[in-house]
Amino acid sequence: MKKLTPLLLLAGLPATVLAAEPAASAVSNADNTWMLVCSALVLMMTAPGLALFYGGLVRSKNVLSTMMQSMFLMSAMSLVWFVCGYSLAFGDGNAFIGSLTQHLFLKDVGAAPNADYAPTIPAQTFMLFQMMFAIITPALITGAFAERIKFSAFLLLSLAWLPLVYCPLAHMVWGKGGYFNWALGGTVPVLDYAGGTVVHISSGAAALVCALVLGHRRGHLHEPMPPHNVVLSLIGAGLLWVGWFGFNAGSALNGGAAATATFCATHFAGAAGGLSWAFLEWAEKGKPSALGAASGMVAGLATITPASGFVSIPSAVVIGLIAGVVCCLSVTKLKARFKYDDSLDVFGVHCMGSIVGMLLLGFLASGEVNPALLDTFKPDGQVVPLTGGVTQFLHQAKAVLFTAAYSGIITYVLLKLIDKTIGLRVDAEDEHAGLDLSQHGENAYN
Repeated sequence: MKKLTPLLLLAGLPATVLAAEPAASAVSNADNTWMLVCSALVLMMTAPGLALFYGGLVRSKNVLSTMMQSMFLMSAMSLVWFVCGYSLAFGDGNAFIGSLTQHLFLKDVGAAPNADYAPTIPAQTFMLFQMMFAIITPALITGAFAERIKFSAFLLLSLAWLPLVYCPLAHMVWGKGGYFNWALGGTVPVLDYAGGTVVHISSGAAALVCALVLGHRRGHLHEPMPPHNVVLSLIGAGLLWVGWFGFNAGSALNGGAAATATFCATHFAGAAGGLSWAFLEWAEKGKPSALGAASGMVAGLATITPASGFVSIPSAVVIGLIAGVVCCLSVTKLKARFKYDDSLDVFGVHCMGSIVGMLLLGFLASGEVNPALLDTFKPDGQVVPLTGGVTQFLHQAKAVLFTAAYSGIITYVLLKLIDKTIGLRVDAEDEHAGLDLSQHGENAYN
């Protein structure tokens, strides 16, 4: 059998498919069409999905600034990806970071496939799909500092965070880095199908640090700050759910059976998460809220993300049910206990959810769902299965701790540097007036 390519293994293609790896020049129009659709779906998650979801959760005087952050990142992160982001994440490099110059300005990223990653689609298609992840990850962080950060500080943080945090993690988990990438015999053979570490834990840990460093919104804990338009948030949540199929099922990098299995796991986990959060809220408060159900759906989807291509449908339902409970308690009890102001609960939903997903994956990874788990990891030439058990659970736990610590530390340093130079927060007068007016000179509603 030919040498197995790293990202395809992480994506969970069946061993029979990998054994019949096509020639490097064989582009499948069907696979390419599917991946272009998935790329568009993931972009839709940022805007309008996340923009509406976050925009509805803030006060009316901050809705445009909150949505602007997601919209603006679609442009800014795309250009960072064009200049150096893709090269740092998916260039050759070393165990921790890719090459700065190999694909600088997308050099040598064209219509021919890159067999190291996806041999049936053009390298440009693979690049586009991965770029959509690079856009939404820093956009998730914006929910933590909503309603109080300077737009200039937000932009500077995002421009630095992508190459310094996101790209190294993407390289280690999905690229040619050898630290987490189990297909390359990584030091820590970690399973992460579609971004539990790279996307959700990294952004969630960064969000918590942002909330702590910026401090509370003025009036937080002393005056009510309800969402100004739950309808917008519900529309955004629905768009996120649809987009998540591209996020997870697209990570198969083809339109085959692996994409179908991932699609199923994603859907049922989202459904289970929405129900468990709603029923827990119902039991505690006597009424289930629409926003709680929507938040549970997002929690289930975030939690299944790392496991979606490695677990069965029943396991996905279990993961979703646990996600709804854990994330609901994180948002209500944990945040109240420690009194941090994570405005839109990025840490409680995305970080806590994906921690649960990563750890449960350590026990629930199935060789029947993904045969590549059984015979691919060969340290010292010996086959070591990566199916569920205590050993794999410990590997997953190491990845969770590493990702949270790495993202948290780098984010803290960046925030302190920005605060010392241009400042992080708007002043009291601007915060009272609202960021729509003070940062952008606009009002959402007249």
